[in-house]
Amino acid sequence: MAITIRINRNGIEDVFQVEAKTQQTVLDALFYIQNELDSSLSFRCSCRVGMCGSCGMVINGKEGLACRTSLNQLGIDVSVQPLRHIPVIKDLVVDMEGFFSKYRSIEPYFSPRVEISEPIVASPQSGIRKDIDLGLECISCGLCLSACDVVSMVPEFLGPAALNRAYNLVADVRDDRTDQRLSVVGAPRIGVWQCHTHMSCVEVCPKNIAPTRAIVNLKRILIRRSLLGKRHHFIPKVHAIKMEVD
Repeated sequence: MAITIRINRNGIEDVFQVEAKTQQTVLDALFYIQNELDSSLSFRCSCRVGMCGSCGMVINGKEGLACRTSLNQLGIDVSVQPLRHIPVIKDLVVDMEGFFSKYRSIEPYFSPRVEISEPIVASPQSGIRKDIDLGLECISCGLCLSACDVVSMVPEFLGPAALNRAYNLVADVRDDRTDQRLSVVGAPRIGVWQCHTHMSCVEVCPKNIAPTRAIVNLKRILIRRSLLGKRHHFIPKVHAIKMEVD
């Protein structure tokens, strides 16, 4: 079956005809176009198994990983364009520096509580550990930022990936940078209060993470701290503010 692939290349749509094969992905089709039809076509990829996140793009109007999107399930007319809200370098290659700059702003690394003499045990069966595990598989592909309705209106907004990572660390009882991270995620314009809970990020995440859940939990932590102050360590209260997303 012949499939028409329309690629947005810096605002200009190029049209290619590709013969669809069994189990062929969008990434396979892009390689065919690059190797056989137009060697100047640029796109990113690495692992080809949905783990590196480098082949993220907008396919038929929805963010996805080209290596995990089956061409046969998209119909005979397929549109491909670079991720939204991210500067385009060339064709389907975008500049991810802004994405990672936002990620770095929340200090995305674990910082141990050095004053504790004995190791803190976070059992895999504990509620807090299970709560954190729900958001650990992020591959930093940028699909959620591209799909985020808020970023389209407020470019400074940190975005779902950075806020999801911030919650993972804030909820970790072993970490010592809670106040610093909450000051960033609670800041006007860039922080969690910009999120309108549209859940567009949830719909496109290739790892089935719900960043909206993390953002709502951060909002509740900030509200709780503003009402109760810092008299008590708030991490054990995570269970009370946990929200499940279907």
